[in-house]
Amino acid sequence: MVHYHMMMMVSLSSRILLLLTRTLVVLVVVTGNQVKDTSFSRDDFPSNFVFGAGSSAYQIEGAVAEDGRTPSIWDKFTHEGHMPDHSTADITCDGYHKYKEDVKIMSDIGLEAYRFSISWSRLLPYGRGTINPKGLEYYNSLIDELVAHGIEPHVTLYHIDHPQILEDEYEGWLSPRMIDDFTAFADVCFREFGDRVSHWTTVNEPNTMCLGCYDSGQFPPRRCSPPGGAFNCTAGNSSVEPYIAMHNILLAHASVVAIYREKYQAKQKGFIGINVYAFWCTPLTNSSADVAATQRATDFYTGWVVNPLVFGDYPKIMKKNAGSRIPSFTKRQSELLKGSFDFIGLNHYFVAYIKDNSRNSSKSGPGDFKSDMNVKLSGDLFLPSIFFSCVFEFY
Repeated sequence: MVHYHMMMMVSLSSRILLLLTRTLVVLVVVTGNQVKDTSFSRDDFPSNFVFGAGSSAYQIEGAVAEDGRTPSIWDKFTHEGHMPDHSTADITCDGYHKYKEDVKIMSDIGLEAYRFSISWSRLLPYGRGTINPKGLEYYNSLIDELVAHGIEPHVTLYHIDHPQILEDEYEGWLSPRMIDDFTAFADVCFREFGDRVSHWTTVNEPNTMCLGCYDSGQFPPRRCSPPGGAFNCTAGNSSVEPYIAMHNILLAHASVVAIYREKYQAKQKGFIGINVYAFWCTPLTNSSADVAATQRATDFYTGWVVNPLVFGDYPKIMKKNAGSRIPSFTKRQSELLKGSFDFIGLNHYFVAYIKDNSRNSSKSGPGDFKSDMNVKLSGDLFLPSIFFSCVFEFY
């Protein structure tokens, strides 16, 4: 079985845009002693299926200290040795210098779209204020190169990558001050690049980010505490910080969408949305407890982001289980959130078997996202044919 990273953008317009970040050419299915070749080509896909690639700035650009870029939260994290192999992305793919070669490779293999993120600390080194001319030049050159090769640029504004200076100043996404600074950063991007970029993603996988950054401490800024805190953090509160960070991210998303629609969308004729990490949940057994747990897992992982955008509030089960630890939206915030997307991107990696864990849950001590959800996850299956139809039906 071959696994691949798939990003689906569910559009409210008539067009549905699909991106494969690694082209899947052949599936080999083994049944008993028989091997079935299920090869397929582009001719097997709908005419509006878009083949593309995806990346993020810190993962591929390198040049972390060149041409005015300041450290991001990832630079601090990796330079402190928190990666398992103590690696950094100081050079990585060297995309900052080799973007023309990269675009040529994309063109040679027939890609039609490329999704990449913009390094906030490269474009606005101090988080706000003066634009870095070298950073602006780089992204303009990259976008121009893509357009010249007939490749549609898709820009992600935030991929767990904000300037360390904002983390030092007010703890990043734990502060509502991040909303205004992120909106101002996005405004610069729309103004400078929107004449050539028609697809914008505000935040990539905010659900994964909030858990990795503020519950387990697996990602920067490496904040966590018991009962989370699998990575020996020195600061943080896993009980409340994931919920606080998500709250501010959602409000920042809505603010950015409002600015785009008010100032740019009519002229630039683009689309704006958000990407959500969404694995498909299936009950481990047919018991009513596991079935209920499966819905609960979907609400916690996917509904945490999508429900506020569609309905203006978090799923009821999240509010019930997290209680006062999850912030509330004002009426105005709820109205701003509802409908604040032209598409919702789904990043999918695997399918999980869900087992209810309510009976084994400890009620003593502070809770966190995992104990609030009260499920056990297991399994790793290939993308089922029902996945997208189920998501469409749910929302």
